[in-house]
Amino acid sequence: MKATAKAHPIQGLVKYHGMRDTERRMPYHDSISVCTAPSHTKTTVEFLPDADEDVYVIGGEEVDGRGAERICAVVDRVRELADFDHRVRLESENSFPSNIGFGSSASGFAAAAMALAEAADLDMTRPEVSTIARRGSASAARAVTGAFSHLYSGMNDTDCRSERIETDLEDDLRIVAAHVPAYKETEQAHAEAADSHMFDARMAHIHAQIDDMRDALYDADFDAAFELAEHDSLSLAATTMTGPAGWVYWQPRTIAVFNAVRELRTEEEIPVYFSTDTGASVYINTTEEYVDRVEEVVADCGVETDVWSVGGPAEVLDESEALF
Repeated sequence: MKATAKAHPIQGLVKYHGMRDTERRMPYHDSISVCTAPSHTKTTVEFLPDADEDVYVIGGEEVDGRGAERICAVVDRVRELADFDHRVRLESENSFPSNIGFGSSASGFAAAAMALAEAADLDMTRPEVSTIARRGSASAARAVTGAFSHLYSGMNDTDCRSERIETDLEDDLRIVAAHVPAYKETEQAHAEAADSHMFDARMAHIHAQIDDMRDALYDADFDAAFELAEHDSLSLAATTMTGPAGWVYWQPRTIAVFNAVRELRTEEEIPVYFSTDTGASVYINTTEEYVDRVEEVVADCGVETDVWSVGGPAEVLDESEALF
C-alpha cells in the first residue's frame, strides 16, 4: 500500500477565479492550462493500517494547519473510494521554487492524488484521478492530465474533471520562467473573487475565451493562443485587484518583464507573450528559435530565469524513486 508519483506544475492560460463549491473546489467556470517541465513535484505515500494518525511532510517540514486540511481532503476522498480508514504517511518534494506563482500546489496535489490512488489500488483513468486532485487545488486536476488540459466546471465529479487537449504546439513551445519572489495569498483571493465589481464582466467573456483558446490550440496558432493567455492574465489581475482586499501581486520587476516582452514583440517581431497566475513571477511564452534572445532581455531586467517545455501527465514512478 505504498506508491510514488510525479506531476508537473501548470501555467494557467485561461485561468479560473473563485469557486462555487469551496469544499470540493469546483470553480465558477472552465479553465485551460499547460504543464511545465522538467519542473515537478515527487510524492511518496504509504497507507499504514496500524498507525494512529496521518503524517504529511513537504520539503522536509511537517505540515499542519490549513495546509494539512487541504491534503486531508484529498486523502479522505481516496479513503472513501477505497472503503478503508487507514492512516497515511505522505512526503513530497519540489524541484522548483514554491509559493512564488509557478503552480506548486497544482503539481503537489496532482502527484499526491496519483500516488494515493495507486497505493489504494484504485483502477482509475487520469480524468477520474483529476477529480481527487481537484479537492486540494482545482489547478491540480489539470496537472494530472498534463500538457495542455481543460478543466470543465460543474457540480459533480462526472462534469468537473480535466481532459487533455491534443495540439501541435507542444513540441515548439518554450517557457522562460522569470522568478519574482513575493508574498501571495491565492486561497483568499479565490474566496473573495465574486465580490469584485469586475467579476461579472469576467464571467461574461470567459466562455468565449475558452472556445477561442481551444480553437487556437487545435489550429496550432501560437500567436492566437498566447495573446489570449496574456490578455487573460490582465483580466484576472483586474478582478483580483478590485476585490475587497485589493490584492496587488505584481512587483516593479514584474512590470519590467512585461515591458521587455512587448518591446521584443513590437521592435524585433519575436513571437513572445507574457502570462501570470496569482503571483509576481512571470511566464514568458516563446518558441525554441527565440528562447536565447528572450532570456538575454529578461536577464537585463535583473530577474533569474529557468527555461521549461511542455510537461506530460502525472505518472506513477518505480519504487526505487520513493522518498522513504
